[in-house]
Amino acid sequence: MAQGVMVFIEEREGKVKKTSLEALSAGRKMADQLQEPVTAIRLGEGDPSENLAHFGADKILRAQHELLATYSTEGFCAAVTEAALQIEPRFILSSASSMGRDFMPRVAARLNVGLAQDCIAAEIVGDNQLECVRPIYAGKAYTKVKLLMTPAIATLRPNVFQVGAGDTARNAETVSFSPDLNAGKIRASVKETKISEGQKVELTEANIIVSGGRGMKGPENFTIVQELADVLGGATGASRSAVDAGWIDHQHQVGQTGKTVSPSLYIACGISGAIQHLAGMSSSKFIVAINKDPEAPIFNVADYGIVGDLFEVVPALTQAIKNHKA
Repeated sequence: MAQGVMVFIEEREGKVKKTSLEALSAGRKMADQLQEPVTAIRLGEGDPSENLAHFGADKILRAQHELLATYSTEGFCAAVTEAALQIEPRFILSSASSMGRDFMPRVAARLNVGLAQDCIAAEIVGDNQLECVRPIYAGKAYTKVKLLMTPAIATLRPNVFQVGAGDTARNAETVSFSPDLNAGKIRASVKETKISEGQKVELTEANIIVSGGRGMKGPENFTIVQELADVLGGATGASRSAVDAGWIDHQHQVGQTGKTVSPSLYIACGISGAIQHLAGMSSSKFIVAINKDPEAPIFNVADYGIVGDLFEVVPALTQAIKNHKA
């Protein structure tokens, strides 16, 4: 009989990602409502100092195998699927990160169950069924999806769900298992990871994002955006037009064909506000637009707008923040 919640814990360079702690906290709330346990599944070695019990885990399942040392779609899918068949959870949660979006649909296909991707809300309704809210049509509408099969699988949009305060009294049992993996079935895996120079905070996890668009006029001017992001302790983003022009790397792209972000503060510099870009950042809690065109569509979604030359406004804003901090 299906019972409890299983949460996939994503790690980078041995550190648990904040977005996974958000998913774990959401799973804890569901489990409390059901009065059932939470199992956190970790793949590979990881950092044992990260106490997942404090964020809601009752049990930590550590899948250890040499083929899990680096990410591969087939390897991670097989390990999580095998764990799900052993544990038989009621729900499976993951962050809607690039990794979660990549292999969780395969897990759902292997288990022959439904999947709700990129959810901004999730709750238990009716006969202990999972109902999720997710954006559709490039964020122009939202739909409620009720998952009827078990286990119900959902990926949660980063920076939407809150990380729990933490229960330091909670303890979790750690159990290791070796999934049955076949090297011949793993056709691609990560061999090397390169971090963008100057990017101190990952875009999808950033609480503050400063993005530049076509109005930046060239790659040399993105230092203006980077300086403001740095002084705010945030990340640098970009519109598709800036990326397509070769001014900044694709990993910075926010939008329908880039990354979906939900920061507390999103500052759009020289971005007109095409619907494809809005699809990736419209769920930001506060949006500030800086554009010299008062008719730019970005002002329709902005909480605060500044009509002016970004080459004057952004440096002045950066200096004002530096003075305030000093």
